[in-house]
Amino acid sequence: MTASRATPPSEMSRRLTFLFAVAAGAAIANLYWAQPLLGFIAADLHAGTATAGWLVTATQVGYAVGVLLLVPLGDVLDRRRFVPVMLLTSAAALLLCALAPSIGVLILAVGVLGVTTISGQVLTPLAGDLAGDAHRGRIVGVVGSGTLTGILASRAISGFVADAAGWRAIFGLAAGVAVLLAILLHRAIPPLAPRTRMPYPALIASVGGVVVRERAARWTLVLAATGFASFTLLWTALTFLLSGPPFEYPVPVIGSFGLAGLAGALVVQRAGRLHDRGWSLPATGAAWVLALGAFAVAAFAGRSVVLIVIVLIMIDVALQAQALLNRARLFAVSHVARSRLNTALGIGNFIGGALGSAAATVLWSVGGWTAVTTTGMGLCCFALAVWALGRRGPLVVRGATADHGEG
Repeated sequence: MTASRATPPSEMSRRLTFLFAVAAGAAIANLYWAQPLLGFIAADLHAGTATAGWLVTATQVGYAVGVLLLVPLGDVLDRRRFVPVMLLTSAAALLLCALAPSIGVLILAVGVLGVTTISGQVLTPLAGDLAGDAHRGRIVGVVGSGTLTGILASRAISGFVADAAGWRAIFGLAAGVAVLLAILLHRAIPPLAPRTRMPYPALIASVGGVVVRERAARWTLVLAATGFASFTLLWTALTFLLSGPPFEYPVPVIGSFGLAGLAGALVVQRAGRLHDRGWSLPATGAAWVLALGAFAVAAFAGRSVVLIVIVLIMIDVALQAQALLNRARLFAVSHVARSRLNTALGIGNFIGGALGSAAATVLWSVGGWTAVTTTGMGLCCFALAVWALGRRGPLVVRGATADHGEG
């Protein structure tokens, strides 16, 4: 196995950075189109609500498989071809979703969609490769803001499109967008030699090898998983809160609350600049203090829409800022294993998110909103303890290694 000696451009252009952000947001949005439409889909395909709920599970499990088995290929393939191919494959899956004649076919289609819609997870480390050291945090922050925007806006967009043209329309529209982005990215991504070469089994095995060898990566992954668990804990419980008394909002209104989190997308771009200036760890601590304050305010927000919106802005600013800082630190660990490090980050976030969602369901049944917010504060305190212990040692990236592929 040999590492490529090709030197990437010093930084990305603004136009290419914007295109990466849009493509990353569109890709991640594919995971969430169906979530607010389960009732519509169940009624149209004559399926039970519980059966329709498997659409969410199939999409997320498929995505986890794609992150594990496909994202590492970003370190060994020509990404100018790899990214468009994945976009075109996801477009085919989206068309199958739009044309699905039964709930069984739709569940299969969204599973395939989850596996293939990983182009955003390839574009983010690619942006890190193309950006110079002095601008990497800012560039990754912009691309990350696109991802966050896609997550938050997808539910609202899906609900409005479904109301206007039916649930199938959103999948057809997304397929067209994926094809367009595949064409644009194939033309825009500059030639860049693979960072390393190795057999596929060794490539997948090396994902764990990077984490085992790098203490900073392990500690950062703990913070990242805790952040995603806190994020999904709040947003899952929020659906229960807003759909019941005293609010009893319909699905489109609940989905529109995600737009309050778009403030986090704007802050994420600025957080990248903090990393570039060497303030990554102090800013991470500040972000977790803000998250703790958000959950404390949330404890009193159970009957106030205004307070809920304030909480959503605070929590998204805090958790998305620390997520960007975590990713930027991980990319600084190795020059040649950024896709594999992003794979480890994605897997950790998936586990944290799944645990957060599951915990929200259990906590809501036993203690309602109070149990959820108390647990959220506990998670923030745990993260702050990890940060305090690691900020002068384990969380410090001493210097990027040249190659993480061996062993």
